[in-house]
Amino acid sequence: MVDWLLLWNNLFSVAFNLVYISMIVSTIIVIILDNRNPVKTIAWVLILIFIPLVGIIFYFFFGKNIRRERMLSRSGYRQLENYPKKSYLANEATHNALRLSPVQQFFLRTNASFPFENNKIRFFTQGGDFLIDLLHTLQGAKHHIHMEYYIIEDDAVGRLIKDVLIDKAREGVEVRFLYDDVGCWRVPNAFFEGMREAGIEARAFMKVRFPLFTSKVNYRNHRKITVVDGKYGYVGGMNLALRYVRGVKWGVWRDTQMFISGRSVYGLQSTFLLDWYFSDRSLITASAYYPCIPAEGNITLQIATSEPIGEWKEIMQGLIMAITTAKKYFYIQTPYFLPSDTILYALQTVALAGVDVRVMLPKIYDNRLIGFASCSYVADLLRAGVKVYFYEKGFLHSKMMVSDNFFSTVGTTNMDFRSFEHNFEVNALIYNAATAHQLKTIFLNDQKDCMSVEEQKWAARSRWQKGLESVIRLFAPLL
Repeated sequence: MVDWLLLWNNLFSVAFNLVYISMIVSTIIVIILDNRNPVKTIAWVLILIFIPLVGIIFYFFFGKNIRRERMLSRSGYRQLENYPKKSYLANEATHNALRLSPVQQFFLRTNASFPFENNKIRFFTQGGDFLIDLLHTLQGAKHHIHMEYYIIEDDAVGRLIKDVLIDKAREGVEVRFLYDDVGCWRVPNAFFEGMREAGIEARAFMKVRFPLFTSKVNYRNHRKITVVDGKYGYVGGMNLALRYVRGVKWGVWRDTQMFISGRSVYGLQSTFLLDWYFSDRSLITASAYYPCIPAEGNITLQIATSEPIGEWKEIMQGLIMAITTAKKYFYIQTPYFLPSDTILYALQTVALAGVDVRVMLPKIYDNRLIGFASCSYVADLLRAGVKVYFYEKGFLHSKMMVSDNFFSTVGTTNMDFRSFEHNFEVNALIYNAATAHQLKTIFLNDQKDCMSVEEQKWAARSRWQKGLESVIRLFAPLL
C-alpha cells in the first residue's frame, strides 16, 4: 500500500532542496556576473557556500548592487549644477585650467566639483566648540537652514538642535532636515514628528521598511552637512549626539569639523539639494539658495562627493591621485582602516619611494570587528615603511589628511570599503599652504597622545591575535 503522506513529504523535501539550491547557485551567478571587486565577490561566494541560509539573507539585505540606479534625471542635475557653474565660470581668476592641479582637474571633470577661491574656514577638534559655533550660526539664519546628518540622537545635543530649528521655523525661516534612516533607527518617531509639527521639513534618507527592505540597508547617507542662508556651511566627521561632546567611557571623542564661508558653500548646497530631491522628490533650484557671496578669504576649496550609484568611486580615486603625487609627506587620520588594494598599494608605493607616510588610528575601537580587521593591515603598512600610531586619549573619529604643505582634506570619508563603495560621502578639498600647516600641526599634536607601533613588537603578537585578525579581514569588504 502506498504511504501517500511519506511520498508527499519526500516530494516536498526534494522540491524544497531544488528551490533552495537553485537560489544559492543563481545568487552566486548574479554576484559573479556583476563584475565587482574580486575580493568582495569571493567573500560573498564563500559565505553563500559555507553558511548558505544566513548568506542568502545577508545578501538580500546587504549585498545587492544598486550602482546602476539613477537618483536624478540629467536635466534635474544640470539645474542643480547651474548656479555653482555660473559663479565658477564668472570668476576668471579661478577659471584657468592651466592653473589647476591634477587632483583639482580630476574632481572637476568627474564630480562637477568647482574649485572656488577666496573662502574662509575654521576647524573644530572638540565637539563642544563645534556645537557652540553651530548654534550661533543657526540662530543668525534669515532665509533657510539645510541640515543633513547620518545621526542625530534624542539626547541633550539632539534636543538642543531641534529646539533651535523649531524657533527658527516659527520665525519664518525655511528649515529642512535630512537624516539617515538606518543611522537614526534608535531615535523615536515622535522626535521627528515634533519637528514636522513645528513647521520643519524633516525627511528620512532611503527609508528601510518592508516590503522595500532590501539592499537599501547597505547604502547609507554618511554625510554631515549644514548650510545656512547659502553663505555658511559645515562639513566633517561630527554627528549631532552627546558623545561627540562628552566623549566615551575610555576618553575623549577626537574629531574634526570645519566651517566654510565663501562660494564653496555652493558645493555643500548642491549636495544637500540632490539628496533632498532623492528623498522628497522636490527639485529646489531657485537663485535664493545660491546668493551672491563676495570674496573674503584666500583659500581655494572644492566640495567632492561620492555615491554608490555613480560610475566612478570619485573620492577613492582622487585620494589615490593625491597619495601617489605626494613628494614629502602624507598624513592620515581615520577611525577605520580597511583600505581597498589600490589605496593600500598607493600608500606602500610612496612610502617605499621615501615619502613620510603616517597613519593614525584609534587604539580602542567602538566596533570590535572593524578594529580587528583594521589591525590586520598594520603589518602591511609597517613593512613598507609607513609609520602607524594608535591614539590613546580616547576614540579617534577624525577623517583628515594633509600632504606636502599644500593639499588637505576634511570630510566624512573613512579609509574603508564602506565609505568608498557603499556610502554617500562628502569631503572638502583644501589647497592652501597655511591651512596645510595648521592641519599638520594638529596631527603632530595628536601624535603626542599616541603609541607608536614598532614593526618587531607588532610581529611578536600572539598567533591567536593574528589569526583572528586575518579571519575577520576576509570579510572586510562586507563590514
